[in-house]
Amino acid sequence: QLQLVESGGGLVQPGGSLRLVCAASGFTLDYYAIGWFRQAPGKEREGVSCISRSGGSTYYKDSVKSRFTISRDNAKNTVYLQMNSLKPEDTAVYYCAASSITTVQAMCVRPDPEYDYWGQGTQVTVSS
Repeated sequence: QLQLVESGGGLVQPGGSLRLVCAASGFTLDYYAIGWFRQAPGKEREGVSCISRSGGSTYYKDSVKSRFTISRDNAKNTVYLQMNSLKPEDTAVYYCAASSITTVQAMCVRPDPEYDYWGQGTQVTVSS
């Protein structure tokens, strides 16, 4: 089965850290730009961070710059999102997606439900 699976979400106190993992099965991530997106209740889905096929180019939403780090290990067919200094406003369901035809910035700035693959999401809750 061709799919992306997210993991690593959970409940964390403000200031804490989580590492999200996006793993592909049934296909290789080498040919895809990968993005992390989030959707909070009552809000639209937004791009958080995106990374190019090689990992040489990245994009971050302004509010997560210096706190979040995206990386990929193509040998493990996996993409990571390290989230530090978490804030209550980071609370959302986090999704990863793969696209073969978009640029890193475009992928994050204008999320497209028609990307090649979307995961099912993992809940991140930041609360004391």
